[in-house]
Amino acid sequence: MGPIGNAAFSFLYNNSVNILEILLIAIGLALDAFAVSIAGGATMKKLEMKNALKMGLFFGGFQAIMPVIGWLAGIGMKSFITGVDHWIAFGLLTLIGGKMIYEAMKIKPEEESGPGSRPFDTGMLFILAVATSIDALAVGITFSVLSVSIILPALVIGGVTFVMSVTGVRLGVKGGHFFENKIEVAGGLILFGIGLKILLDHLRVF
Repeated sequence: MGPIGNAAFSFLYNNSVNILEILLIAIGLALDAFAVSIAGGATMKKLEMKNALKMGLFFGGFQAIMPVIGWLAGIGMKSFITGVDHWIAFGLLTLIGGKMIYEAMKIKPEEESGPGSRPFDTGMLFILAVATSIDALAVGITFSVLSVSIILPALVIGGVTFVMSVTGVRLGVKGGHFFENKIEVAGGLILFGIGLKILLDHLRVF
């Protein structure tokens, strides 16, 4: 096993969050952007791949950057939260998941159900990308308090979001807008489940 393999092996077995959990967190975070992408695609009569890629780059880029910012912020807090870090991780992921579920379930006026009439404009995409990546900022703090290196999670979160955003636009063009809110609920449940697992592992329930 070479240096890269040894590093990957060490990451998998020496951190409280493993590769599978990082992937699930990435999917949970990306589902928010996925839902917005579906709504954006629903505004187009036919697929324009350049717009789908543009949305994917904005959403994936911000979803990769925000966890790094949160992780850096969390470093300064670690000395104050040692001993309760897993409770904080559980609380943050539960709040994020609950927020996603609440926002998906609440009744929205028809004019607020989509990202706007011009969702692929650069200014609009910037706003949407920031709005859908705020939760990733909190997840970055969670990784920091758990002493998990942020490089791999940031890349996975950004990559998964990019792929799912492009896919969401394609589905939206084909009439997938109906599933938008249900997707956000699924994302919230995934994040809550990961937070609960982290807490139960810390309490040695399993």
